[in-house]
Amino acid sequence: MTETPVKVLVVDDAATVRLYHTSLLSEAGFAVEEAANGLEAVEAALTTAFDLFVVDVNMPKMNGYTCVETLRSETVGTPAPVLMISTEDRPGDAERAYAAGANLYMVKPVSAERLVRVARMLTAGRGIPA
Repeated sequence: MTETPVKVLVVDDAATVRLYHTSLLSEAGFAVEEAANGLEAVEAALTTAFDLFVVDVNMPKMNGYTCVETLRSETVGTPAPVLMISTEDRPGDAERAYAAGANLYMVKPVSAERLVRVARMLTAGRGIPA
């Protein structure tokens, strides 16, 4: 019996950041897709069951906080964990992310090892990296 790979959606408007996170997670065995903003992420979540969302805060069309709130809403209703990664490090930023429904908030830059370790922790029991 083979388990399905863990599906991750990386959501960031910066192409270089998306490429970096996608590369690290793919090399670690995750099946990774990308979205350039929160709206694209919500659209993807309506058609695909992801096991983890890695979401930036500052994005056009729909910011990360609104994206996470929408992912957690009755419309989408995803139970998948959300890791928010942002350059925002002011008092209240993490609390706002948690209030929106994020499981963990990290400040950029995040080391390769830490990103993979946290992704594995948040997806434990949801399949295996390929």
